[in-house]
Amino acid sequence: MKFTLGQIAAILHAKLEGNPETEISDLSKIQEGHAGSLSFLANPKYLPYIYTTQASAVIVQEDFEPQEALQTALLRVKDPYAAFTFLLQKVAELQRRPKSGIEKHAFIADSAQVAASAYVGAFSYIAEGAVIGEGAQIHPQVYIGEGAHIGAGSVIFPHSTIYHQTVVGANCIIHAGACIGSDGFGFAPQADGSFQKIPQLGRVVLEDEVEIGANSCIDRATLGDTLVKKGVKLDNLVQIAHNVEIGSNSVIAAQSGIAGSTTLEENCMLGGQVGVVGHLTLAKGSKIDAQSGVNKSIKEPGQAFRGSPIQLFRDQLRSEMVFRKLADMYQQMDRLEKRLEELESPSI
Repeated sequence: MKFTLGQIAAILHAKLEGNPETEISDLSKIQEGHAGSLSFLANPKYLPYIYTTQASAVIVQEDFEPQEALQTALLRVKDPYAAFTFLLQKVAELQRRPKSGIEKHAFIADSAQVAASAYVGAFSYIAEGAVIGEGAQIHPQVYIGEGAHIGAGSVIFPHSTIYHQTVVGANCIIHAGACIGSDGFGFAPQADGSFQKIPQLGRVVLEDEVEIGANSCIDRATLGDTLVKKGVKLDNLVQIAHNVEIGSNSVIAAQSGIAGSTTLEENCMLGGQVGVVGHLTLAKGSKIDAQSGVNKSIKEPGQAFRGSPIQLFRDQLRSEMVFRKLADMYQQMDRLEKRLEELESPSI
C-alpha cells in the first residue's frame, strides 16, 4: 500500500512542508524511520530524533519550530498523536478486511443464529441459542456458549471462551485467550472448615466498543450482571470479579484485579498491577498509579492516587521522600541518643 504525502495531508487536513509526490509505504517510530516511512512527534523527549530520523515525513504540531536543519518533510496538525493514531486505524482496517461465511469444521447448533455477513472460523463452536450479529468475526477455535449474543461487527480472536448467556455488544474486540462469563469466586464457609460453592446465576454484559485484552477474565454475576460499559478498554491479564461495574470509557492496564461488587464510575484509569478491594466505589475520573492497592472508596471525582494502601498522589510522593531518608534519620537519632546519654551521665 502506497500513498503520496499530498494524499495523506488531505486525509489529515494537515499543512504539508515538502514534496506532495513523495510516496509513503510504511508507518514507523521516529527513531526507526527510513525512506518511505511516516512518523510523528508528540512527546518532547523524542525531539532530538527529528533532526536525525530517516523517515520521509514526520507529523508535528502546528506551531513546531525546528532549531536545526531537517532532512524530512513535515505534516503540521493540531494533535500529532491523534493524527498518527487515525492513520494506524486506517492501515489496520485495510490489513484486517472482514471475512464472511462459515469455514469447514466449525460447529453451529441448529438453534443458533448466525448472520449471513458474519464469519465463523474453523473448529469454532457455536452452542444452542447463540446469536452472532451482522459482520461479527468469530476466529478459529472460539467457544460461544448457550444463549450468548455477539453484537454486530464484534471480533472474537482465537481460543477465547464466551460462556452461556453472555452479551457482547457491537464493535467489541476480545483478544486471544480471554474468558468471559466464568463463575464468580463465590464460596460459603461451612462449620467443618470446608467451602460450599454458591451458584453463579447472573451474566456478563459488555456494552458497545469494549476491548478485552488477551487472557483476561470477566466473571459472571452471582445474580444480575457483571457490567462493562461502552468504550471500556482492558489490557491483557486483567481480572474482573462478579457483579463489578466498569464505567464507560474507563481503561485498566495489565495484571490489575477488581474484586466483587465494586463500581468504577466513568473515565477511571488504573495502571498495571492495581488491586481493588470488593464493595467499593471509585468516583468518576479517578486515576490509580501502577502497583497501588485500593482499600477504600474514592468519593471525590478526578483525583489521582498511588501506593498501597492508596494515598493522594502528592501525599504518597512526599511519604516516599521521607522513607528514602529513614536510614540517615535513624543514624542521626542514634548519635543524638548517645550524645544525650553522655550529657546526662554524672561527671566523675
